[in-house]
Amino acid sequence: MDVSDSVDVVDAVDAVDVVALGESMVTFLPTRSGRLADVPSFDRAIGGAESNVACALAAAGHTTRWVSRVGADGFGDHLVEAIGAYGVDVTRVRRDATRPTGIYFRTAADRATDAHEVAYYRAGSAASAMAVDSVDLAAARACRILHLSGITAALSPDCLELVRELTAPGPGRPLISFDVNYRPGLWRDADGPRVLLELARRADIVFVGADEARDAWGLHGASSIVEALPEPGIVVVKQGKGGATAFDKDTEGMEDADGTATPVRAPKVDVVAHIGAGDAFAAGFLSATLRELPMRDRLRHGHLTAAATLTTPGDLGLPPSRSHADRLTALDDDAWGRLRLGPGWTQAGRATAEQATEEATTP
Repeated sequence: MDVSDSVDVVDAVDAVDVVALGESMVTFLPTRSGRLADVPSFDRAIGGAESNVACALAAAGHTTRWVSRVGADGFGDHLVEAIGAYGVDVTRVRRDATRPTGIYFRTAADRATDAHEVAYYRAGSAASAMAVDSVDLAAARACRILHLSGITAALSPDCLELVRELTAPGPGRPLISFDVNYRPGLWRDADGPRVLLELARRADIVFVGADEARDAWGLHGASSIVEALPEPGIVVVKQGKGGATAFDKDTEGMEDADGTATPVRAPKVDVVAHIGAGDAFAAGFLSATLRELPMRDRLRHGHLTAAATLTTPGDLGLPPSRSHADRLTALDDDAWGRLRLGPGWTQAGRATAEQATEEATTP
């Protein structure tokens, strides 16, 4: 199923480019480095795998909707307002008067080891009560792409049932994007890996890290991962600093059962923090998918959007402007290989683009 085909199966009045369904939490970032026990104060931010994708896509110019539940509390107010400020439609976020909004604290990452502490306070959260009968399913399906992740499935049995309902084949189903996002600590039993494999096989586009495929499914190497996921039309295997490889099984005239493999190395990045980079990669890839760009360009856009988050301390980084990203994506292989991105690179690119526009329009 091509993304262009999914437009006809939704009501054009309510349809958006992408719906992201899942839990978001208020994030507390340390004001200085050190152990959680030693950090005296924190700055407030937002974080959530699916809403991160929605925010990045909205910032890139796409119409997006976030579907979720939050508590009827100040933290819920902040999440709805902050995510809405990105241009995301938050009208289908429901409030829960009996359950709280999830929060978490984390330390600054050690650049040498990426070591950091994270303390989650999400058990019994409003989002964990999402269920088939408590979510606006029509609003979730009114899109070209519905983005889900394995995190939602791990929150509760009701959440798992909801994800199964949304990924079930049938009329009116949009293109399903699924990020495996294996989090061992969230699964209450040993069924997590099996459930994640089941859900991934029901999707159209799958994002999975080579490390999590090894940890969850005991799979080593991209070929073994693709063989375990025969149904999705596109499987993107993320390989950390090594880049990512997309396997497109929908290529006409394809003879290889694994699909046409397109590997793209990641640019060099001066990393500030790793959290949220996977979500940003998915957003960049989906943005380029909506624009029906070639697979190489989809992966490059994924890497660039990830680099925007890698070079900021929070879970969300300002993505490059579309024109800036397109210029970098169009670089030849040698120039792409020399690319190095550091903190502030997206703002610098936006400033350059704005200056060029001003000069071009000045009489």
